[in-house]
Amino acid sequence: MILFVLPPLTQLNTPYPSITHLTGYMRSRGFEAEQMDLGIELIGRLFTRRELERVFDVVEDGRKLNKTMRIIVSNRRFYERNIEAVMKFLSGRDLQLANRFADIRFWEDMYRLPDEDELEWAFGVSGKIDRAKYLCSLFLRNVVDVVALVDEHFQLIRYAEKLCTYLATFEPIEKELEKMGTSLSHTEILSYTELSELTEKASLRLACGNIITEMMLELLDKKMQEVKPDWVGLSVPFPGNLLAGLRCAKYIKANYPQVKIVMGGGYVNTELRQMTDTGIFKYVDYITYDDGELPVRRLVEGGELLRTAYLKDGKVEYAQMDVQENEKFGDLPAPTTVGLNMSKYIDFVDTTNPMHRLWSDGRWNKMMLAHGCYWAKCTFCDTCLDYIGRFEACDVKIIVDRMEAMIAETGNTGFHFVDEAAPPALLRKLAEEILARGLVVTYWTNVRFDKTYTAELCYLLAKSGCIAVSGGLEVASPRVLKLINKGVTIESATECMRNLSDNGIMVHTYLMYGFPTQTEKELYDSLGRVRDLFAEGLIQSAFWHRYAMTCHSPSGRNPESVGARHVADYRLQITDCRFGVNSFANNEIPFEVDNEPDWSRFGEGLNVATYNYMRQTGFDVPLKKWFK
Repeated sequence: MILFVLPPLTQLNTPYPSITHLTGYMRSRGFEAEQMDLGIELIGRLFTRRELERVFDVVEDGRKLNKTMRIIVSNRRFYERNIEAVMKFLSGRDLQLANRFADIRFWEDMYRLPDEDELEWAFGVSGKIDRAKYLCSLFLRNVVDVVALVDEHFQLIRYAEKLCTYLATFEPIEKELEKMGTSLSHTEILSYTELSELTEKASLRLACGNIITEMMLELLDKKMQEVKPDWVGLSVPFPGNLLAGLRCAKYIKANYPQVKIVMGGGYVNTELRQMTDTGIFKYVDYITYDDGELPVRRLVEGGELLRTAYLKDGKVEYAQMDVQENEKFGDLPAPTTVGLNMSKYIDFVDTTNPMHRLWSDGRWNKMMLAHGCYWAKCTFCDTCLDYIGRFEACDVKIIVDRMEAMIAETGNTGFHFVDEAAPPALLRKLAEEILARGLVVTYWTNVRFDKTYTAELCYLLAKSGCIAVSGGLEVASPRVLKLINKGVTIESATECMRNLSDNGIMVHTYLMYGFPTQTEKELYDSLGRVRDLFAEGLIQSAFWHRYAMTCHSPSGRNPESVGARHVADYRLQITDCRFGVNSFANNEIPFEVDNEPDWSRFGEGLNVATYNYMRQTGFDVPLKKWFK
């Protein structure tokens, strides 16, 4: 038996696909497999009246609070009284509450209330459910601020992300783990009921460090006793899952020493491919890389290790890292949510950005149309990694069969295709197959703004249920766009966006600044083009991020190709791109460019300008004025 666990915290509205894919695969191959989204279980337990009262008790126990937190804590009864009703509404179990929650007067005791004009712009006068979701999400934001006073690492969809984002060594994680005991109380493992009935404030300072950790491990322990696994697979897709995952591993090692622990996921794939630090192997037995199906299966059935790291003679040993053996994409089963408590997932709408909402609102069935990126040539992208660089498609009938299987299992007809970039030829076949079968579905995905997206294709996509796409324009400057090797021109990308928008498909674009050799003028030109795209109604949402050079990208491996160079200290240490400079995590690497602008002063202005353009304002503001 293997138990796949997604540690806190990821998105709250729908299961993250890593464990649903692995569970479905192992079951299809005849293995006993269970799964647990520990993050949503923790949120479901924490956001109750009883637990919130415990949190407020700890916060009021002699802590110094700033003005904001004093306001929130002074209204603790308001939050305690309404927390369970808010959770019932956001989970879809009591939508009638929308009529009360949409009324801003209901929230008069809440800190950070938006103004009526913003609500009117975002939701109009009739969007009661959406408006209520937004106000309830702001309510939860205040609750999260209180919880963070008890556990400094706690955020709503991530945990200890700042600590885990740049980890040159394992030492910072080790120090955090040393603060945590190995049992759920000073003397014995207490049941949840017994823990909840403790009343003395001194008893709230528990061996595991804080009540949030205590709660998380109690939930894990209950699942371990229920399932009795021989293996636990920890999925760590982001930095915000690492510390919680290792806390789970430490607890399992101390209390279930017979259980073997394997860790994998997106964070592992990008950050931990070049470890020499052995510290993590005090907590996990194996680390697997790239597609996890076959490496995990080999471990469980006792076969030859594949793309797996482990401890041997006091050193990190890597087994068959370059072997490209994988299960064929077309032979994989549909993901499964069986074993997850779907009623606990909540819609979270803390932004009025229409595209950002899709990531946090709605029960989307997450699937892939194809493996990897069909282009895989962009110089900034991690194309050296298997999940991007190895493209593999399958018959579209198999994809739609998987869709129908997920609809039958979940009852949800919404799909988020999580491809790096959905191939337009495959999307055409998908749309045709959906229409041929008479399916009524809704879907959105990531694309390249390829010239293949003609008006006719976009019409077909819209008819089949496509509601939105996100894609990277990156830099709306011809010279830099060519340097990036995006494979599109500004003109062709604009025409693609026009065809999508004209057919009612919402368009979100990712944008980049600070690419090597980019000038300030080119940044202003990019912002000006983005302004025009909003003004013409060709895009509805956009997001800027600062360029980061990674060791798995063509620009990171050959910075001279984009006009940059590794910094002197880095050049002295690096001998081969397969080996990292840091003993633990290696991903982003430092670089130098001659006469580089001070990019740190542009981020806020770009976001403010884009927010205004999204709301159809600020088009007449001179571009440079956003940065003063």
